[in-house]
Amino acid sequence: MHKVEDDWQMMIDRLIQKELEECAGEYPVVTVMGPRQSGKTTLARVTFPGYQYRLLESPDVRRIAAEDPRGFLADCGDGAVIDEVQRVPELLSYIQEIVDEKRRPGQFIITGSHQPELNQAVCQTLAGRTAVLTLLQLSLDELAEFGRKPDAFELCHAGFYPGLHARGLSPHRFFSGYVQTYLERDVRSLVNLRDLGGFQKFLRLLAGRTGQLVNYSALSNDVGVSGTTIKTWVEVLKASFIVFELQPYSAGLRKRLIRSSKLYFTDVGLVSYLLGIKTPDQLRRDPLRGNIYENMVVMEFVKQRLNAGIQPELYFYRDSNGNEVDLLVSHGGVLLPVEIKSASTFTPGFLKGIDGFAKVVGDKCGPGTLLYNGDSEFEFRGVRVMNPVKHCMPSIL
Repeated sequence: MHKVEDDWQMMIDRLIQKELEECAGEYPVVTVMGPRQSGKTTLARVTFPGYQYRLLESPDVRRIAAEDPRGFLADCGDGAVIDEVQRVPELLSYIQEIVDEKRRPGQFIITGSHQPELNQAVCQTLAGRTAVLTLLQLSLDELAEFGRKPDAFELCHAGFYPGLHARGLSPHRFFSGYVQTYLERDVRSLVNLRDLGGFQKFLRLLAGRTGQLVNYSALSNDVGVSGTTIKTWVEVLKASFIVFELQPYSAGLRKRLIRSSKLYFTDVGLVSYLLGIKTPDQLRRDPLRGNIYENMVVMEFVKQRLNAGIQPELYFYRDSNGNEVDLLVSHGGVLLPVEIKSASTFTPGFLKGIDGFAKVVGDKCGPGTLLYNGDSEFEFRGVRVMNPVKHCMPSIL
């Protein structure tokens, strides 16, 4: 990989770049989706520096693309990066015509920030013609390559958006602008949002329940809107890559299991901002520090898989008696249990969930991992114990 200086930020090497290059060598179109400001544009332009660049967020560019799509695409030369393509989804039909005629890999790199719109359009129009990748915010390994190795709570406070780290921005000012400029605007574009104050309250309440079981009725009562509205808002946040839904594992188990899912924010810095956490020291003392730390680690596993072009097969386990495992990673026909603790001191009681899960599923349980905030890395009763920030994240693909 190579580093370049962009007009607006230094490029931080992205682990997904190799997958993007390989996909462009096989498919005429590669679709890169992800949240706004996750680095999609910079990744595409750095990987394909000779390609024409078209940003459909610009009103004049969008107007030309909508009014004269064939002329717009004819001016793209041998290859083009088309940014935020969901703004002119009808453009995809004309891209289909071009790639079917030329049948050459790597003709178009398209990006988008709204999952349902883009997914539906791509599936209908570019089926078999495009590879689809998802780029989230920076991973721990990418930050380490960039030379950043802060402690866990500094990261949980600042988050993982590339521009924030590349330009040394204040997390508070960054997320204040992000919520107003992108998040609230995108929500308005996806739903008829009449109650902005209610939505803002909902965001703060959801941040306070990160990593907890979703209770739509409780959220509805606390916000003062209908349960249907809450579900719509959650779907919008998922569609904009703001939250990630972790499903419970239940396949083939006879025990009474929890059926509700959990929600995590794709960037933990946004959680800290929404909760009014101003400094890493404040976060270290916050009652929700364990949930926020867990949010960070769960999303590392999601990023690890997405950066390799693999869909996350991740779950959690909880039965009606409260026995639980924070994360289950499906790998090679077995489930790898992962416990996540924000504590700096290891105690054997941390392994209770892994031990209980192994008894329930037997041979389907693979080696366990405990990720905590301590300094030591060791093995205890067959479970690997390590700090995911100070050491390399375990590679479980």
